[in-house]
Amino acid sequence: MVDVFAEIRELVIAELTAQLGKDPDDFDASAITIERPKTVAHGEVATNAAITAAKGAGRQPRELAVGLAASLQTDPRMASVEVAGPGFLNMRLKPEVWKENLRSVIRAGSSYGGNDRGNGRRVNLEFVSANPTGPLHVGHARGAVFGDALGRLLEFTGHDVTREYYLNDGGAQVDTLARSAHLRYLEALGKEIAFASGDYRGDYLCQVGVALKETYGDRFVGRPEEEWLDRFRKFAVDAMLDSIREDLYLLGIRMDRFFSEVSLYQDGRIDDAIEQLRQRGLIYEGELLPPKGGHEVDWEPRKQTLFRSTAHGDDTDRPIRKADGSWTYFAPDIAYHYDKISRGYDELINVFGADHSGYSKRISAVVSALSDGRTPIDVKLTQLVRVIKDGGAAKMSKRAGEFVQLRDAVSAVGPDVTRFVMLMRRNDAQLDFDFEKVREQSKENPVFYVQYAHARICSAIRKVAQSGIDTDDARLAEASLERLGHPDQIALARRIAEWPRIVDLASRNHEPHRVAFFLNELASEFHSLWSQGNREPELRILQESDLPGTTARTALARSVAVVISCGLSILGVKPMHEMRN
Repeated sequence: MVDVFAEIRELVIAELTAQLGKDPDDFDASAITIERPKTVAHGEVATNAAITAAKGAGRQPRELAVGLAASLQTDPRMASVEVAGPGFLNMRLKPEVWKENLRSVIRAGSSYGGNDRGNGRRVNLEFVSANPTGPLHVGHARGAVFGDALGRLLEFTGHDVTREYYLNDGGAQVDTLARSAHLRYLEALGKEIAFASGDYRGDYLCQVGVALKETYGDRFVGRPEEEWLDRFRKFAVDAMLDSIREDLYLLGIRMDRFFSEVSLYQDGRIDDAIEQLRQRGLIYEGELLPPKGGHEVDWEPRKQTLFRSTAHGDDTDRPIRKADGSWTYFAPDIAYHYDKISRGYDELINVFGADHSGYSKRISAVVSALSDGRTPIDVKLTQLVRVIKDGGAAKMSKRAGEFVQLRDAVSAVGPDVTRFVMLMRRNDAQLDFDFEKVREQSKENPVFYVQYAHARICSAIRKVAQSGIDTDDARLAEASLERLGHPDQIALARRIAEWPRIVDLASRNHEPHRVAFFLNELASEFHSLWSQGNREPELRILQESDLPGTTARTALARSVAVVISCGLSILGVKPMHEMRN
């Protein structure tokens, strides 16, 4: 597969190596970037190579850049090379470079832009992990979509990904769920019920209550809690897990593994993990300082069993055992991550909601400590989703039963729209999910805009084929591209060539939103060129009086469709071949 930007980077490093007479490792070639300038006036490709290498070489950046520009200019692919500012290089390539890349796009098809950078690297990707106390809501959808798209992106770049859901089925919240289910059980038997503060009041437990009635009859009416709590807890958690699986399936997400928190208590893995930390001198008995910004007069210091997480980058040491001898909620998380490390993953990625922002450092510290710094972990936070319905923000409270269920959102707008919208903002930026706007069929709606571009191209290619021109990919890949001479056609071809670089950056930084952003830009440029064809007939794809030109323009359009299809596949969205009302 041809990657124009990667080829130019190799050229720059080779010329720089020749100028300096040094090995690339001597001037940190990894820091050399090749990217598209923010404005076309500054060229098509820019590099910081001279600035990066100058200091280690004892040279002035601009002086090194001048020599590098002169040597690069001799390459047959270069139209011009200019030195800018303190030593940046701005390059323009000959149009043939961008046009010839179209052949690689068509030949590669669905694999275009992918790479084997991961080299089979095993990645554990934990995401969603919502408490099993109710159906997933729209807020959970963001973490679900982000995690699945990231998994697809990593697989596209050669990683072996395990998608994992950590099931918090061992905390106090599942006891509350069991008690709430018991109330619905009584209700199903015709009894009057009254919810206590903190109970789960959502109607979704009504069906669980009916199922409990069908299973146990009136056996547990008026019986003490200890007789039914364990049974009802397991019954309710299993029901909620089935619901969660169904919700994820609606979005096209299948987890490879559901990991139960309860299992950590049952087989002693918490003790094993803590013992590993103890052997490393990271467990001690001590007192914590008052939290910063807190009221010291209300602080009561007490002896606790602590994990010395500050030794691995955390802000404060963390308690792992309560005064009564029971584990804190952090202890099973330690054991869970020790289990992940023991399974031999090369990298861990955790996708948390914004409410876990304070949890990132302690998890990173645990992984660093238990793997002796060998297993990297990246904690990605997904910010809140504000649901807009009927012009106002919808309330979101699982305990009160007030939230927009994920399945309702998917039913209203479809899985493709739901997924794309969730990826149209950075994961760490708040997102508005406006039911009315996401259903609009206009250029203001990025989902429609990208889908329409693909459908429009498919329609155009069908018309070209109906005119008797061979539109098979093998034929298009061999087409004469001389007729592609308009600046906007070259600009579109240049944008297509960026796709492998975007994929690589998105994969390295764990940022699937880059794919959505790029697809929107690509679709915009295609639609612009299409509209220009209404004013300039020579830009229209099908021109029966110009068969060679028609084939060339079809090849350009087909290349756009290939990239859009590849990108949508990473996002988990199906490309449309014709628009539907």
